[in-house]
Amino acid sequence: MTTPLATRTDCSLRSACVMEFLCRKKRNLRTAVSLTLIFATLLMLQKLITVDTNIKGIKMKNKFCGTECSSLKRKIIKAVENSSQSHGNDLALVGKPMPTEWDVSRIKCSENSTITNQAWFRRLNPKFREFVLKRHCRYFPMLLNHPEKCSGDVDVLVVVKSVIEEHDRREAVRQTWGKEQEIQGLKIKTLFLLGTPATGKDERNLQALVQYEDRTYGDILQWDFMDTFFNLTLKEVNFLRWFNIYCSGVPFIFKGDDDVFVHTNNLIELIGFRVEENKMENLIVGDTILEAKPIRNRQSKYFIPKELYDKRYPPYLGGGGFLMSSRVARRLFVVSESVELYPIDDVFLGMCLQKLHIVPELHLGFRTFGIIKRKVTPLNREPCFFRNLIVVHKLMPQELLHMWNLVQNEELICARQVVL
Repeated sequence: MTTPLATRTDCSLRSACVMEFLCRKKRNLRTAVSLTLIFATLLMLQKLITVDTNIKGIKMKNKFCGTECSSLKRKIIKAVENSSQSHGNDLALVGKPMPTEWDVSRIKCSENSTITNQAWFRRLNPKFREFVLKRHCRYFPMLLNHPEKCSGDVDVLVVVKSVIEEHDRREAVRQTWGKEQEIQGLKIKTLFLLGTPATGKDERNLQALVQYEDRTYGDILQWDFMDTFFNLTLKEVNFLRWFNIYCSGVPFIFKGDDDVFVHTNNLIELIGFRVEENKMENLIVGDTILEAKPIRNRQSKYFIPKELYDKRYPPYLGGGGFLMSSRVARRLFVVSESVELYPIDDVFLGMCLQKLHIVPELHLGFRTFGIIKRKVTPLNREPCFFRNLIVVHKLMPQELLHMWNLVQNEELICARQVVL
């Protein structure tokens, strides 16, 4: 039977009305979702640009700070003098006199064969086994040394962990945040910490290249142990000993990786704030990690068997970058002598701090896991955020050079000015 025309028209109109209602509802839903996302983004941005709630309303100082620089310098000198008085007392706790120069001339290290028959040891990969067998080996001969770096009037020693083949990273650091300079009256010197080429690499040529690099720049400390992940802790203990031999008069140390961005002006600002607050005694500040557990996944480079460590880690700092006073460095050296070496260097320092009853200070300006933690987002490459942070991980050499130029550009305009 044929449907009358009027009925068909009426049905068409009803269908059109229903479709229009559904379309409007869908558009309203999309609008609501978009507004929600915008609101969430604004909240996230507000959180990101809130840096260290303890520091309020203090703007970045000008390049030439005049009498304020002199005042900060005087306070640091006084603090160093006070700290130097306790230098001998700190080192006396080691139980033996401190040498006046690096006195390890040959490797005195044999394998600990008492654990080779244990089942958990046999399940380890070869590099982990080597660490366990030589875990008691602590100090090594120096191949490249620069004790003169700490002579004279040095206020901040920038110490960068690197590996021998990463020349491009070191060069990028030298051209950016690792540049030796004076900021707000504080003199900055830079050193890179290296071991020797790992097995299987072109050892002879790599060593010749790093020696040439050091002749050019004079900024490399190198020890005679292989540059591997498991030997990063050796860099920590050997540097702490080196610092206590040669650098007792340097008040601050910044330690960082060769793939981070550091806003040196903001770092100096932070030092100024802590000096003003008289918080140099136990100063160690960065991206503090709390309540972490050992990783049991054997595929992870951070894998730790239960037989080696079976409890939560103490508070420790993300190794991408942190600031500490020389007093803390001296005390860390003293206590490190009695702490068994651990394959994760950041955690090892946390263990030493725990023995000193020092909890590292958390500062939101240190982003050792990226601006947005563990997420791939364009915000991790937003120069306005970099301008108002202290440390950001991770950037490759060309990225670091590019970001440094963006951040240093005085014509960079940010939607909202953020101050440290």
